[in-house]
Amino acid sequence: MLADDAALFREGVANLLREAGFDVVGQAENADDLLALVGEHQPDVVIVDIRMPPSHTLEGLEAAKIIRARYPAVGVLVLSQFVEPHYALQLIDNAEKGAGYLLKDRVGNIEELADAVRQIATGRLIIDPAVVSQLLNRSRRRDPLDALTDREKAVLALMAQGRSNHAIANGLFVTEKTVEAHIRAIFIKLNLSPTADDHRRVLAVITYLWEE
Repeated sequence: MLADDAALFREGVANLLREAGFDVVGQAENADDLLALVGEHQPDVVIVDIRMPPSHTLEGLEAAKIIRARYPAVGVLVLSQFVEPHYALQLIDNAEKGAGYLLKDRVGNIEELADAVRQIATGRLIIDPAVVSQLLNRSRRRDPLDALTDREKAVLALMAQGRSNHAIANGLFVTEKTVEAHIRAIFIKLNLSPTADDHRRVLAVITYLWEE
């Protein structure tokens, strides 16, 4: 079953799938129609565009989630124009049945599309290589806090609690000069150069909270 508001694209994909040996049991141009058709036919696999009417935001993705919840035996393949790893992760999170996320560019390769549909029908998870690459690159990025010593992390944690240098010194049983030295080291290791427009202490705390 196919869902895409662009009729020419939808029909083109349907024809390609038929030529590859698939039975296309229904087509929809919006998420509501798709959900109704899935309830009626319960196909092996649904292919849905991530952005659909009326707002063209995430109707397709939300419909995919509903289908997975209501009809666990139905596999879902979401198509997107963009590399959006966070949406891919939402789709496959706790997937009990086949699910996939592919870029629309892949549709031009019928062998690749057909293989993805078949694998999803057998319960496998399929993620576009471009999305996988971005996820891997993200995981390889160095945590900026790794450069800090344990004592510097302790100072930064107290800064994040809004403590003054005097309070931090008392809490760690060190002098204020020692705290100031730690803070300077933190700024250097987090690449926070002094500027007229930025408050380095605030930026350091934001980095800490973001990474934590």
